[in-house]
Amino acid sequence: MNMPAKVKLVDVGPRDGLQNEKGQVPAEVKIELVHRLQDAGLKEIEVTSFVSPKWVPQMADNAQVMAGIERRPDVRYSVLVPNLKGLEAALSAPREHWPDEVVVFAAASEAFSQRNINCSIAESIERFAPVVEKARSAGIYVRGAISVAVGCPYQGEVPPEAVGEVARLMKAIGVQHAGVADTVGMGTPRKVQRAMEATLKHYDLADVSGHFHDTYGQALANTVACLEMGIWQYDSSSAGLGGCPYAKGATGNVATEDVVYLLHGMGIETGIDLDKLIDAGVFISDFLQRKPNSRAATALLNKRAA
Repeated sequence: MNMPAKVKLVDVGPRDGLQNEKGQVPAEVKIELVHRLQDAGLKEIEVTSFVSPKWVPQMADNAQVMAGIERRPDVRYSVLVPNLKGLEAALSAPREHWPDEVVVFAAASEAFSQRNINCSIAESIERFAPVVEKARSAGIYVRGAISVAVGCPYQGEVPPEAVGEVARLMKAIGVQHAGVADTVGMGTPRKVQRAMEATLKHYDLADVSGHFHDTYGQALANTVACLEMGIWQYDSSSAGLGGCPYAKGATGNVATEDVVYLLHGMGIETGIDLDKLIDAGVFISDFLQRKPNSRAATALLNKRAA
């Protein structure tokens, strides 16, 4: 087994976690969450998305949030951009408020692509080609997310070959990193490993990451399966923010606290202070008037209270 000694986590809570919240989360709360995450030692934070406020009203304050963050030189701040218009909006701010990285996405399932963004996978990649070109020429790193890589709510099983094909297309347009996303949380360890293997045919080990949802309680098992392959980069969400829109009442993103507890228990370094991370999760959960959706946080908070 080629277990990594150190793992890099990207906290997607401020963006992927908060985008589906019904009640509006003020910009200052989002900014405070980012500050608390970086105080806890996170070096990669997905802050917001430059999408149409008509479709995602929760992210309408994107420019305000990017402008309000007290940046640290050792932290990379990323934003999701769905198209060229989104990238142009992100770059319309003064340079010091630009993202360090943009995230583009494509589905590994034709059915999902059609239902989600009304076009084929090939068309979605074509749309992103000018986005990637413009971002890279502006000196911005481009990360790609391959959604529904191991299961689709409309299609069901997604073959590894389909994942590999999306990875190949992304590489061809200049996407620098491929994140394999189990968007619905249907994946189990061997299926996730096969999706990763398909992606690794087109990207180096250092340019591949995992993004797992815990809908079926498989996220940590899937993380361990990928650690065994040497994969050392993962997305997670503080306090388990973000539900799964395709499975009513189900949990969505795996909680950063749970992943950190797992990794530290395996002797793998993260550079993250778990206590401070739990406090960041409590901060945003208190605002949302619910408990953190993290088992490790719940157990350690109970221990603190005792």
